[in-house]
Amino acid sequence: MVEKLSTMRYRRITPKTQRTTCDEKNTLCQNATATENRRRTLTLKNSRIRNGECLPKKVSAIRPRKNEGKANAVQELRADYPLDLLLRYANLARSTFFYHLHGKDKTRDDNASLCAQILAIKQQNPHYGYRRVTKQLGEGINHKRVQRLIQVMGLQVKGKRQRKYYSYRGEVGNIAPNHLQRDFHATVPHQKWLTDITEFKVKGDKLYFSPILDCYNNELIAYQCSRHPDGRLVKQMVLQAIARLAEGDSPILHSDQGIQYQMASYQQLLAEHNIVQSMSRKGNCLDNAAMESFFGRMKVECFYGKTFENIEELESVIKEYVRYYNEERIQLKLNGLSPVQYRIQSLK
Repeated sequence: MVEKLSTMRYRRITPKTQRTTCDEKNTLCQNATATENRRRTLTLKNSRIRNGECLPKKVSAIRPRKNEGKANAVQELRADYPLDLLLRYANLARSTFFYHLHGKDKTRDDNASLCAQILAIKQQNPHYGYRRVTKQLGEGINHKRVQRLIQVMGLQVKGKRQRKYYSYRGEVGNIAPNHLQRDFHATVPHQKWLTDITEFKVKGDKLYFSPILDCYNNELIAYQCSRHPDGRLVKQMVLQAIARLAEGDSPILHSDQGIQYQMASYQQLLAEHNIVQSMSRKGNCLDNAAMESFFGRMKVECFYGKTFENIEELESVIKEYVRYYNEERIQLKLNGLSPVQYRIQSLK
C-alpha cells in the first residue's frame, strides 16, 4: 500500500511536460540507433557491391561481352545502379560507352536512309542482286551490309529452274572444232560471238528465242523469235548480225552441236561472210557457259513468276527486255555500265 501511494505521489508531483520530454528522448535514441544500424548495413553493402560480391546476375553477365554488348547491358542497368559502378565493373571506358550508345542511334538512322535508297533501286530494277545494287549506291557502301539489308527487307531475287531445251539430234552434218576453248574474253567488238536457242512455254504453246551475244561487252547484237526451232530461225539471226559487221571483220561464232548449226546452208552462210564456226563438245554445256548464264538470268528477270496470256505478249516482253539489257542494265564486269554504254565509251 505504501509502495502504491509513493508511486501515485510521484506521478502527482512529476510535471506532465517532464514526462513528455523523457519519451521524446527515448524515441530519438531509438531512431538514432536504427539510423546507425542502417548506415552500417548500407556501408557494408556498398563495400560488397564495389568489390563485386553481391551484384545481381544481370550485372555480372556484362563482363565477358564485347564492348557493344557491355554498353547495351550497362544502359539497361543504369536506372538501378550508379553508372560509374557499372562501367568500372564492366571494365568499360565512359567514352566507349557513350560512343556505342549514340553510335547505335546513328547506325539505325543510316540504315533507314540506306534502306530507302535500296528500295528505290529495287523498284526500278527488281532483279538486281546485292552486287549491282551496291554499284548503283556508289562508293563507300559495303556490299555485305547491302546484302544483309536486302535480306531483312525480303527483296532477294528468286529464281526457278526449268528443263533445258536440247537441239542435239546426233551428227547429221559437219562438226566444227572448238576454237574458243572456254575463253570468252574479247579485246575488240565482233571478235567472239556466242549463240544458242532457249525455249519458253505459255499455256501449252512454245516460243524459241535465238540470240547472238558479243563477248566484248555482252551485248545482244542480234536475235530472233519463232515458234519453230528450225534452220530458218538461226539463219535470219545470223543475217541480222552480219549487217553490223565492218569490212575486214571475221568473228568466231560459237554454238553447241545442235542440228540447226550442222546444216549445210547455215555453214555456207557463215563461210560466205568470213565467220569462223566453232562448236562445243557434245553434251558439255560449260563450253558455252556465258550463253547459258545469260539465258538463266533472262528467264529469272522477265519470265519466271509472271503470267502471260499468249505468245504474242511474251514476244513483246522479250523485245523490251533485250532493249533494257543492252541499254540500261548495268554489269559489274563492264565497270558498272550497260553493254551499249561500255561499247560507246570504248570507242571514244
